[in-house]
Amino acid sequence: MTASHINIANPVRALKRSAFTLPERTLSNLGVWERFDRKAIVARDVEMVFRSGTEPSLVLKGIDLDIPQGEIQLLMGPSGSGKTTLLSILAGILTPTAGSVCLLGQEITRMSKQQLSNFRLNNIGFIFQGFNLFPALTALENVEVALKVKGVRGTVARRDAHELLSQVGLEDRMNYLPRDLSGGQKQRVAIARALVGNPKLIMADEPTASLDSHSGHAVIELLRDLAKKGGRTVLIVTHDSRLIDVADRVAYLEDGILT
Repeated sequence: MTASHINIANPVRALKRSAFTLPERTLSNLGVWERFDRKAIVARDVEMVFRSGTEPSLVLKGIDLDIPQGEIQLLMGPSGSGKTTLLSILAGILTPTAGSVCLLGQEITRMSKQQLSNFRLNNIGFIFQGFNLFPALTALENVEVALKVKGVRGTVARRDAHELLSQVGLEDRMNYLPRDLSGGQKQRVAIARALVGNPKLIMADEPTASLDSHSGHAVIELLRDLAKKGGRTVLIVTHDSRLIDVADRVAYLEDGILT
């Protein structure tokens, strides 16, 4: 599939938030974009400023981004362009200096820390570059830990972990420790863990950076297949141009500007 490139304009950047009343961008009193029922992720005029000493650094500049439900979105750009910062904001891990983010119809930038924590737990699965597996636990136990965090324990957790690892093709590696798994197999365990609780959003930060070309492409194809079958939306931060052909959309971030 050929990825379509997003050409993001900023027609509302000059509008103040109090005048944010375009028909498709109307905020309800509860902070919900009521007309974005088909959008999994909506960011509007997001900016992020970090301070190094007394000098402010504008890392993200007026970011607008729409990601429809059930699509695979790549966020690409050179190192230091702000990709991981933007992913962290879209996941509710960082709070932007300005702008708003709406996930699954809820404006997360208005949530309290506890509300954000609960929202992430119930709606977002994360995949990391370094896998983040517990080295002393087997593949099955690593997935069980994620299930326990979500309140699933005992035989039900063991059954669910077994099923998730089967979905990612690791039926014969469930009792292996991470040190005995290949890079691609470790990332498959990480994907199984991210699918715990059947989240509607999957966010991945450089998921193929530690993998060779063949393993990296196989992991992304698997993630795409699981996402499409489950109606999930996947946002992948990457500098790996080999992944473009498995994406529905591609956006490029450079010097804090999305194009």
